[in-house]
Amino acid sequence: MTKMLVIMLQGTFVSVQVFFLTLLFSLPLGLPIAAACMSRFKPLALASHVFMLIIRGTPLMLQLIFVYFAPYHIFGVSYDRFTAAIIALSVNYAAYFAEIYRGGIQSIPRGQYEAAKMLGYTRSQTFFRIVLPQVFKQIIPATGNEVITLVKDTALVQVIGVTELLRVAQTQSSRLFSTTPIFVAGIFYFVMNYLVSEAFRLIEKRLAYYR
Repeated sequence: MTKMLVIMLQGTFVSVQVFFLTLLFSLPLGLPIAAACMSRFKPLALASHVFMLIIRGTPLMLQLIFVYFAPYHIFGVSYDRFTAAIIALSVNYAAYFAEIYRGGIQSIPRGQYEAAKMLGYTRSQTFFRIVLPQVFKQIIPATGNEVITLVKDTALVQVIGVTELLRVAQTQSSRLFSTTPIFVAGIFYFVMNYLVSEAFRLIEKRLAYYR
């Protein structure tokens, strides 16, 4: 039992790495994608909308397979599975975060932009000092939901051979002829999601305090 838990903790560490690295890249990447979608430059807006349509309209599992195998077949270049998993997840979640950002930005009344212009703010100052702080407060619930989903989606990286928590649980379950490892993995995922939920709940309370 102890040996099984140690092995599963190792798988959990991989899942946690995938989770945090995906957030590290996808959260900031979503902002320029959202800006591109709202751009007045039609070719850029069209390209970003096509990108969003492809990413949101195809399964994440398929994207993982494509990102890992396509570079070798197209360019003759290969890289490790873990890197492919991070790239695919980051691009996928950046698209979803971009939609959340876009909705938050477009919810800000136009009057605030006009008032900032009258006060002498530049467009960048208006966005970063006035708009973005308000957007950040509004998008916390939706962002929290996506982050919780990400915790569970880390299990999909096993499709390209990354040995994360669920893959380890399945291997141990087959080895021991028992469903206990699967049950333990479920507990681990629940704990991780609970921690994420509590973290976002705390953030919401802090932001509400400063309004």
